[in-house]
Amino acid sequence: MSINSAMLAGVTGLVANSSALAAISDNIANVNTVGYKRSQANFQTLVTSRAAGASYAAGGVTAQTRRFITTPGLPTQTTSSTDLSISGQGFFTVTEKAEGVQAQDVRSFTRAGSFQLDSSGYLRNEAGLYLQGWVVDDDGLIVTDPSDITRLKSVNVSAVGGAAEQTTRATINANLQSSQALSAEVGTYNATTNSMAMYNPDTGAGVRPDFSIQVPVSDSKGGKRTIQADFLKGSNPNEWFAEIRAVPASDVETGAGLVNGQLATGLVAFTPDGRLNTAATTLFPDPSDPTLTFGASSDGAPGAGAFKWAAGLGVGGQDIRLDLGTAAGGLTQFDSQSLVQSVATNGTAFGNLTNIEIDDQGFVTAIFDNGISRQIAQVAIATFPNADGLIPVTGNAYRVSQQSGTYNFKTPGSGGAGFISPSTLEASTVDLSSEFTGLITTQRAYSASSKIITTADQMLEELLNIKR
Repeated sequence: MSINSAMLAGVTGLVANSSALAAISDNIANVNTVGYKRSQANFQTLVTSRAAGASYAAGGVTAQTRRFITTPGLPTQTTSSTDLSISGQGFFTVTEKAEGVQAQDVRSFTRAGSFQLDSSGYLRNEAGLYLQGWVVDDDGLIVTDPSDITRLKSVNVSAVGGAAEQTTRATINANLQSSQALSAEVGTYNATTNSMAMYNPDTGAGVRPDFSIQVPVSDSKGGKRTIQADFLKGSNPNEWFAEIRAVPASDVETGAGLVNGQLATGLVAFTPDGRLNTAATTLFPDPSDPTLTFGASSDGAPGAGAFKWAAGLGVGGQDIRLDLGTAAGGLTQFDSQSLVQSVATNGTAFGNLTNIEIDDQGFVTAIFDNGISRQIAQVAIATFPNADGLIPVTGNAYRVSQQSGTYNFKTPGSGGAGFISPSTLEASTVDLSSEFTGLITTQRAYSASSKIITTADQMLEELLNIKR
């Protein structure tokens, strides 16, 4: 009966507009939700009869909710270095638990990148979802494998701990005064029996150096050590006796030929124009390779001319290249005051974690207070053939569906995946002006559908009154 179909059509109108109202309500409620994608109820007609000339029977309307997941939101600047947004396609891969994630465990995908460190050092957003990425391996490398989901791990910052780097290179920029008066002790100087390393101002033992340069270095544990270069002008023009020693001497153990912490002894020669004459310098066995080779504390007794760190230090071996002629200026001999312009070394003492930075390639880097930076992981970006087909779940996240297709893991900026924008968050895609307009039209449509039901009810009442 047409009146019944009209009433049922009115009911479908109420149901469809209720769905539209629910979608609009969800949008308005999430206007400030990070990474939220607006939804919309799309209407389509229901047809019950196609026969020509037959009495018309109303079919009504049905509503299908569509989420505009691929619509990008406006990035907004924040002050947190762990706030992330994606500039382009893709989603952050997240899990509900931080540890023990297996291949069969559910992965979710989100654009809500408001990640913060939890008590265990994991990056987690407000929904309690943990950020996944490729973490650094035991060799310090980050191996990305888009085809193996088990390689993705929860990004953990606390596992990094402190960091230190041993010194491997030192450069000296200094001048030795060419008009330096000869020391009265130069004639008695001997690198083994009466050396500068033996000098003691209290007892008068040894030979007092004309000039000394201290070089701070870091051992394998980040401990601070000191190497000192002593110079004594020789009786021959443009020649200086030189010794390199550890201060204090107890920091090293030396073999035969080296005394009082000596590491190297010999001559430093200069050209007539005051530049270092590398060919005539005998401080190192190979003038082109001025390297001090320290044995580890655990090594056996050093041989003749060799040295190692003292057993009590418990540090590893290291090579320190001591450049005297390659720095800007280097070691010179001009007729001006003996002075040190600069001493530059690499290596740092032990440092504590102070900050976490994430770049546009998704590399998570730990910054330490001693200047060291160390990569921890790289954030993985998941893309889909049809991202609008993803299934929404609680926490402003999505999961795979048949319509979305399977995920593909990519590094940020590769294969169509977007870049990471650090210290930004993706705003909701809700436009309040459009939602309020839709709210008005939906309310009117709902009222009109209810009017259909009341009108059909009145017509049925009239029909029933015929019997009376």
